[in-house]
Amino acid sequence: MLDRKFVVENLDLVRKNCKERNSHVDVERFAQLEGERKTRQSAVDETNRRANEVSKSIGKAKDATERETLKDQGRHLREETARLQAEHDAVAAEAEAILRAIPNLSHPDAPRGVDDGANLVLKHGKHEPRTFDFKPLDHVVLGEQLGMIDLEAGAKVAGHGFYFLKNDAVLLELALQRYAVDLLMKEGFTPTITPDMAFNRILQGTGYIPRGPETQIYSIADSELSLIATAEITLGGMLADSILETEQLPIKLCGISHCYRTEAGAHGKATRGLYRVHQFTKVEMFAYTLPAESDKMLDYFCELEGRIFDGLGIPYRVVDTATGDLGGPAYRKFDLEAWMPGRGDAGEYGEVTSTSNCTDYQSRRLGIRFRNKGEKGAHFVHTLNGTAIAISRGLIAVMENCQNADGTITVPEALRAWVGKDRIE
Repeated sequence: MLDRKFVVENLDLVRKNCKERNSHVDVERFAQLEGERKTRQSAVDETNRRANEVSKSIGKAKDATERETLKDQGRHLREETARLQAEHDAVAAEAEAILRAIPNLSHPDAPRGVDDGANLVLKHGKHEPRTFDFKPLDHVVLGEQLGMIDLEAGAKVAGHGFYFLKNDAVLLELALQRYAVDLLMKEGFTPTITPDMAFNRILQGTGYIPRGPETQIYSIADSELSLIATAEITLGGMLADSILETEQLPIKLCGISHCYRTEAGAHGKATRGLYRVHQFTKVEMFAYTLPAESDKMLDYFCELEGRIFDGLGIPYRVVDTATGDLGGPAYRKFDLEAWMPGRGDAGEYGEVTSTSNCTDYQSRRLGIRFRNKGEKGAHFVHTLNGTAIAISRGLIAVMENCQNADGTITVPEALRAWVGKDRIE
């Protein structure tokens, strides 16, 4: 979240940013509540001070009558302090709820626009979309013909949006994981397998909404736990309430986890097959950095995502995400969209990875700081996240781009060591 003092002192900037990001937060109400909170805190402090003075004077009372009078005064002041504190806490809670809903500031260079229609294409990958001399199939048809994907069984067991991977799809999934993890380990990332659940306070700290009509999160009934939508949540929570030394930064983590999303309201052709599902495996990049280094780290994450898909031979483009399409924590976000020849009538680009610089928005909520040697006090770190590969969408890109006229799929050279074959048939 933003610093409360910054919000009050920069109301016009915060209000403008909320409008650009389609966020209907009542910033004026927050400023009003913040002023009221301070006034009520002063009243609590003053009443508490008077109660302490009376308490100290009881032992100096001249007689029993004066002592009882002072005790009554002290009791009244303590009751008054409790009442004022309750009123303060109610105001503070309302202000905190609004503050947590205010989105991060936006990078000056992020394109301004209400939705993804304003996204700006920055560059394309090394490979051009392939020209087929046959009508390419989509991954659903390919998966059924080759015995790789069973959507019907998934729906029977768990409902629409779930699926079984079988045979060579299993080998491809595992190969994609190893391919991404091996590349990141060579770049100095620490590999982790994270929990698939997290406390709701950790989800809130990373900017996710565990419950309510806007949530995309599966919550565990009668518990403070929810299933995670991404390892960003667990990797971000890993160092909650920590103070790091400058020399420890940057910290680069690679997390493997299952991801669970309700996808409430999702519909249309983009939901077909594996593109928008309720459960999938993802290899996630996460970094804690010094504030001055986060912009550079974002570019580095974006470069790594491109390197992963270049290595698979997949055509893609990178877009700078418009302000209206940014998630609450993101200061700037780049999406990598892979070419999917089986999508639409003539192929379309579809998002397969994204990377975001969240500056100190998450670390302020999670209490993650760093301190410079020889200086007093601590500062909030910057956090960044990026998808190395979301396996379900990675499978779509590989299957559709590497298909052949006879219905087989050529395994990308980068994956053959783990798949154990050159062709799926």
